[in-house]
Amino acid sequence: MKHPIIGIDLGTTNSEVAVVQGGRAQILDVDGAKLLPSVVGLDDEGALLVGQSARNQYTLFPERTIRSVKRRMGEDAHLPMGDQSYRPQEISALILKRLKSAAEQHLGQPVEKAVITVPAYFSDAQRQATRDAGELAGLEVVRIINEPTAAALAYEADHQGARTILVYDLGGGTFDVSVVRMTGDVTEVLSSHGNNQLGGDDFDARLIEHVLAHLRETQDVDARENHGALARIQRAAEAAKITLSDAPYARIDEEYLLEHQGRPLNLSMEIERGEYEDMIAEFIDETLEAVHIALKDAGLSVADLDEVLLVGGATRTPLIQRRLEEVLGMPPRAEVNPDLCVAAGAAIQAAVIGGDQVASVLVDVTPYTFGTSALGELDGMPYPHVFVPVIRKNTPLPTTKSEAFQTIVDGQSQIDVHVYQGEDADALNNTEIGAFRIEGLGDVPAGNVIVMTYALDVNGILEVTAREKRTGLEKAITINNATARFEADELDAARTRLSALIDGEAEVVVDGAAAAPIDPEISERREVVQARALAEKAERLMSTATAEDKEDLVNLIESVKDALSDNDIPALERTVTELSDLVYYLES
Repeated sequence: MKHPIIGIDLGTTNSEVAVVQGGRAQILDVDGAKLLPSVVGLDDEGALLVGQSARNQYTLFPERTIRSVKRRMGEDAHLPMGDQSYRPQEISALILKRLKSAAEQHLGQPVEKAVITVPAYFSDAQRQATRDAGELAGLEVVRIINEPTAAALAYEADHQGARTILVYDLGGGTFDVSVVRMTGDVTEVLSSHGNNQLGGDDFDARLIEHVLAHLRETQDVDARENHGALARIQRAAEAAKITLSDAPYARIDEEYLLEHQGRPLNLSMEIERGEYEDMIAEFIDETLEAVHIALKDAGLSVADLDEVLLVGGATRTPLIQRRLEEVLGMPPRAEVNPDLCVAAGAAIQAAVIGGDQVASVLVDVTPYTFGTSALGELDGMPYPHVFVPVIRKNTPLPTTKSEAFQTIVDGQSQIDVHVYQGEDADALNNTEIGAFRIEGLGDVPAGNVIVMTYALDVNGILEVTAREKRTGLEKAITINNATARFEADELDAARTRLSALIDGEAEVVVDGAAAAPIDPEISERREVVQARALAEKAERLMSTATAEDKEDLVNLIESVKDALSDNDIPALERTVTELSDLVYYLES
């Protein structure tokens, strides 16, 4: 009987095991989950804990728990755990043994061989330590492969032709970026760079410090010395980080966090995505610097890249995807689960070694981007129909994403929500697939936050909800067959110009700032919209302009208004250009 070869991603924070069945890579459950925390410990009675149970006790009992052992692989070190100490490969062997057991349970037969992945920058000593760990776990390690190679295999298992790929791998404890060349059956790592002390754990640490600072400022208490409270804060911070990948806000509510001066102290706070992104911005900058170093080491430029692949759970952070697209000029691919793609690639390599046929990893993704419109800037000018993507093309299904918007008029009682599918920055050049109105908003100043949530399932049913954050008032629309219907409509994308919203429009919140307001009397031409907004802006500068500049402003504003009255678009374009130059000069 032929025994399958399994693939293992032995990670710093989490580990996974996969096997190819029916020609496709399948991630196996371990203790009811795809991810096994790479944590080993001893309980009160001295019994072995591996995975989530060990992770749960780490903060309270660090003296009998070991985590992030991958960072110690290859060292001649002894790691204390309870009354004993262990070599790094021994601790790793316990994790591998648990993965092996899960595979055997799933397959119903013994597992004797494995392909194990390691970072591309791992030294010979670290690779040998990994091989030793496998053998201690009762596995013959038939191949050690680089993690970026495995990730590329997961994305490109049945791809033909040469490809140059940048693999951006940000996990819980380590970061590396690799340039990979795939040609036929050969996958070669051209260069790698990174930091084995940078990962999602550092993001958690910034959030934890933010929470601790909040407690010091609002409750005058330092929770660092209370291990139980610190453990709860740590778990809450990690949960908030995950929430902020898909939503603009995350709440942290911990009742009876600790006792202070004889009274129970509760923790209740909200974190905005913009705040969180500011906390981790320096880490992202460091990773982008590593991207350029890796490209330079490979003798390549950004233009030589065919694709950018995301690996590691921390890459779900929207800021990372935005910054990579800005720097590299292409959206990164993330349709294969970034937590699981390395294990899937290891299983694919294992199947190839075993002589099995392998197809590409099968995932359901949205073929289009879905979003709404808001006031903002387009081509450097104010515009009321800027397309705001909420669910981006190639996002794995099912998915739920949220964005925050703000009203721009004091006492604004209603907004109209338009739902679009498409890729154009101008929402009106995309396909409108639904619209609804939310009424009865609170009589509050401008800046009332509306949270827009898009939920798209594997059957192509899209549910869009708009909720007033302050009161919870909401309205929703369900659009059936959202992903299928557009294939027929694709060639005739709507370019119908829409009239002004009856009672105001929402504006997108970008990094905590509101987009520029604009005259609500909107015509059907973007040039007209931009011209009216520019004229208003110029009029606001009159009070601070010199007499000479004021005269020029008056003349150009009148010229813009005359062109608008005459519907003379060529004249309008000329005068808008002149007025834009003057406004830019006055604001410099």
